[in-house]
Amino acid sequence: EVQLQASGGGLVHFGGSLRLSCAASGFAFSSYDMAWLRQGPGEGVDWVAAINSRGGITAYADSVKGRFTISRDNAKNTVYLQMNSLKPEDSSVYYCAAVPGRSALATVAQEYDYWGQGTQVTVSS
Repeated sequence: EVQLQASGGGLVHFGGSLRLSCAASGFAFSSYDMAWLRQGPGEGVDWVAAINSRGGITAYADSVKGRFTISRDNAKNTVYLQMNSLKPEDSSVYYCAAVPGRSALATVAQEYDYWGQGTQVTVSS
């Protein structure tokens, strides 16, 4: 059974930082590209960042570029999202997602096969 369990969310002030983690199990983690997605209140799911299976290639949505960093530890089957300079508009439920490794990173949420349970991030102004 595929499991993706996100953690690390919480309440933070404008300009603060959080580090999200996602523990994966039930599939060959090191062969999968991983991503973080988010969904704000009353909004659709947006793709935030992605990392390829080996961790050498990353991509970011324009709205988070320069503030967020995605990384992974294949020995621990875990993907991370370091979020700095947080803004109220970053408030969302954040999900990690997985898709078998490709030649190019998927940058649309619906391209990912597996989604995990989310973790709430709230940024106060």
